[in-house]
Amino acid sequence: MKKLLEGLEKFQTGYFSSHRELFEELSHGQHPRILFITCSDSRIDPNLITQAQVGELFVIRNAGNIIPPFGAANGGEGAAIEYAISALDIEQVIVCGHSLCGAMKGLLKMDSLAEKMPLVYNWLKHAEATRRVVKDNYSHFEGLELLEVTVAENVLNQLDNLQTYPVIRSRLHQGNLTLHGWIYRLETGEVLAYDGKFHDFLAPHSRLEATEPEYNLHPSCPLGLQSPFKVPSSASQTSIKNGKNDPHLPGYEHLSSEQSQRIYQGSRF
Repeated sequence: MKKLLEGLEKFQTGYFSSHRELFEELSHGQHPRILFITCSDSRIDPNLITQAQVGELFVIRNAGNIIPPFGAANGGEGAAIEYAISALDIEQVIVCGHSLCGAMKGLLKMDSLAEKMPLVYNWLKHAEATRRVVKDNYSHFEGLELLEVTVAENVLNQLDNLQTYPVIRSRLHQGNLTLHGWIYRLETGEVLAYDGKFHDFLAPHSRLEATEPEYNLHPSCPLGLQSPFKVPSSASQTSIKNGKNDPHLPGYEHLSSEQSQRIYQGSRF
């Protein structure tokens, strides 16, 4: 607690003082452009890994970055989603899983949770689709490779669950909303984004010509065998250095050049 109190003082005299105009502007209302859904794991900080400023991300966090299907639970996830889309007019949604996820480890060992952690057990039931997909399609995987594919399939299932919400379906139908699936690797600081063309998680600057409505992970491409983060072309790097939006960055056309650059660089460094 002492460290936290010292941090509060440092924040007030340091960061807050040097960004007083930003906080004054935020006191009049929030205008985030990204809904960022991720795990409660203490090793993940959405603003840190994207280098987004205060006020740029609207964040939902829970064990396993799970979004119960519409009407399946009375938790705060549905209310937060509805508010983000309807009240804040957010047009970009990211579901971000992560490597070595404890919730996904628990999902693979549900029987052992029922007695020890009944609330966790009940919560993870909302990810039953993930458990079943993994059980029925990846029985030849084990250990870390099994956990990685569980994390990946869970991200895709949560993207499907998001589409059960009326406000999400309506905005998607209007073409005013884009969904993204990310995986953050704790060990390397890298981020992989789901590519609907290749049915795989790749570097987030890979551009999709046509996003497919169904989310499926290609069974021949386990995450452990992929090459993370391809280096962008020299033209792309020049565009980023000049503060311009790179047309090859997926979904970033709705952001300012400053936000686009921060999020892109935050996913690489």
